[in-house]
Amino acid sequence: MGVLEPVDWIIVLGYFAIVLGIAWKVMREKQRTSTDYFLAGRHLGWLIIGASIFASNIGAEHLVGLAGTGATDGVAMAHYELHAWCLLVLAWVFVPFYMRSRVFTMPEFLERRFSPAARTALSLISLVAYVLTKLAVGIFAGGVVFSVLLPELNWLGLDSFWIGSILVILITGLYTVLGGLKAVAYTEAIQTFVFIIGSALVTYFGLKALGGWGPLRDIAGSEMFNLWKPLVPAGVQGTWAPVKEAGRMAWYFNDNYPWIGMLFCAPIVGLWYWCTDQYIVQRVLGAPDEREARRGSIAASFFKLLPVFLFIIPGMIAFALAKSGLSQPLRQELFQGGAELVRANAQKAFPMLVATVLPVGVRGVVVAGLLAALMSSLAGAFNAAATLFTMDFYQRLRPKVTQERLVWIGRVATGVMVLIGLLWIPVIRGGRGLYDYLQGVQAYLAPPIFVVFFFGVFWKRLNAKGCLAALGAGFGLGLFRLAVDTPVKLVPGFAYAQGSFLWVVNNIFFQYFSLIIFLVSAVVMIVVSYLTGAPSYGRISGLTYGTVTAEHRKESRASWQARDVVASAVVLALIAAAYIYFTG
Repeated sequence: MGVLEPVDWIIVLGYFAIVLGIAWKVMREKQRTSTDYFLAGRHLGWLIIGASIFASNIGAEHLVGLAGTGATDGVAMAHYELHAWCLLVLAWVFVPFYMRSRVFTMPEFLERRFSPAARTALSLISLVAYVLTKLAVGIFAGGVVFSVLLPELNWLGLDSFWIGSILVILITGLYTVLGGLKAVAYTEAIQTFVFIIGSALVTYFGLKALGGWGPLRDIAGSEMFNLWKPLVPAGVQGTWAPVKEAGRMAWYFNDNYPWIGMLFCAPIVGLWYWCTDQYIVQRVLGAPDEREARRGSIAASFFKLLPVFLFIIPGMIAFALAKSGLSQPLRQELFQGGAELVRANAQKAFPMLVATVLPVGVRGVVVAGLLAALMSSLAGAFNAAATLFTMDFYQRLRPKVTQERLVWIGRVATGVMVLIGLLWIPVIRGGRGLYDYLQGVQAYLAPPIFVVFFFGVFWKRLNAKGCLAALGAGFGLGLFRLAVDTPVKLVPGFAYAQGSFLWVVNNIFFQYFSLIIFLVSAVVMIVVSYLTGAPSYGRISGLTYGTVTAEHRKESRASWQARDVVASAVVLALIAAAYIYFTG
C-alpha cells in the first residue's frame, strides 16, 4: 500500500483527465507545418507564455532537488530562484532582437548574427546539455517521487523508482510527440496553477504541523535563513582555503556555495538560462508580436518569485520537523537514527512532507501538483530538443524536405532523446544531490553560450571566428570538468590522488571553475575577433545594438506601455525585499 487513499487517487486521476483532455483538444487541430508544431503557429498569448515558461522551469530539480537543498543548506540556493530579474533582461533586451529575426531556434539566431558553423556548434552543445540536465534529471525525479509515494510497488523486477520514471516519460511523451508546442504550452498553463496551489498547501500544512514561522526560524537556526551563509564566519578566506572534512583536505563544491561564486557565477548561469536557452525562449518565439512576448516574459518573472516559498521553505520545514522529532517518519528518513542529517536522503524531503503532514484529499491535490511539475518540465525539454535537432540539423541537411516530414522527424527525435536520458540516470543517482548536480553541469556549459550571445548583441565588432573559438574553448573546458567528475560519481570508492592535478580539478568549487570558463571564453572571443576581419554590418542589421536602425527603435517603443515598466519595477522591488529579509 502507498500513502494515497482512494479520495487522493480520484483527484489525481481527475487531474490527468483534465490535462489529457486539453492535450487531446489541441492535438485534434492539425499540425501541418513546422511553425504549427514547433512554435504553436506563433499565436501564444502573454499569460500562456508566462505560465508556460514558469512551468517548464519548475520541474524535477525543484520539487525534489531544490527542496532537498533547502533541508541541507537553507535558503543558500535562493539566489538561483531570485533570478526573476533575468526574465526582465529577456523582456527588455533580447525580445526585440528575437522577434525581429523571426527565428525558430537560438542557434538559428546565432547563425544570423555570426555564421552557420556557430549555429551547428550551439545546437550540439544544447542537445548535450539537455541530455545531461533536463531530460535525465526530470526522469530521475519522477522515480524519486514514486519511490516515496508508492514504495512497495514492484513489477517485472522493477522497483517503484524505475516504474515511476517510465510512467512519467510515457504519459508526457504521448501528448508532447503528438501535439507539439501548442499542446505543451496549454497543458503547462493549467499545470502551473495546479502545482502552485499544491505546493502552497504543503507550505501551509507543514508550518501548521511545526507551529508556525517562529518555530521554523528557531529550530532551523539563523544560518539556514541567511542567503550569504558561506560568508559567516569564514569570510573571504572561506571562498578559497581548503576545508577539512572526514579527516581529509578538499576544496568541496557540494557542501558549500561561496558567496563570491554566488555573486559572480550565478548571474552568468541565470542570464544564459533565461535569455538564451531554447528550452525557455521557445515560448517567447511562439508569440505573435513583440508586445505579447515582452509581457509574457514579465508575467513569468512574477511567477519566478514563488519557488523560495513553494520549495525551499518546505525543505526547511521537513528538516525542522525531523530535527525536532515532531515527525518521526521524517526523522527516520532524513537522520537515519543519527544526530546529523543524511544528505543523500534530503532529496526525499518534499515527497516525504507530502506523505506525512497532509490530510486525505489535500494530498491528492498536491500529488497532482508534483506530477504537473514533472510533466511540464519534461514536456518542455522534449519539445525543445526535438526542435533543435529537426530545424538545426535535419532541415539543413535536407533543405527540400516537406513540412509534414519535418513534423514526423521532430516526433522521432523526441523518442530518441528520452532513451538517451534514461541511460544517464545512474550518473545522477551517484551524485551528492539532484540540485547540486544540475547547477554543476549548467555552470560548466553555460559560460561560453552567455559570452557569444551577450557580447554578440552588445559588441558589433565581434565576428564569427571569435564566436566559434569561444564556443570551442569554453565547451572543451566544460566537458573536461564533466569527464573528471563522472568517475567519482559513478565508481564506488573512486578517488584521485590527493593533491594531484585531477584531484584539484574535481574538488574546486564548481562556480569557480565556471568563472574560469567564462573568462577564457570572453578573452578568446575578443582576441580572435580583433585578430581577424570585422563582420559585415549590413548583414547583421538589427541583430546588435550598434546596428539597430531608427525604424527598429520606433517599432520597439510602440510595443510597450507604462504598465509594463511599472510591473517590471514591482518585480525588482520584491527581489530586493527578499534579499533584505534573508540577509543577516
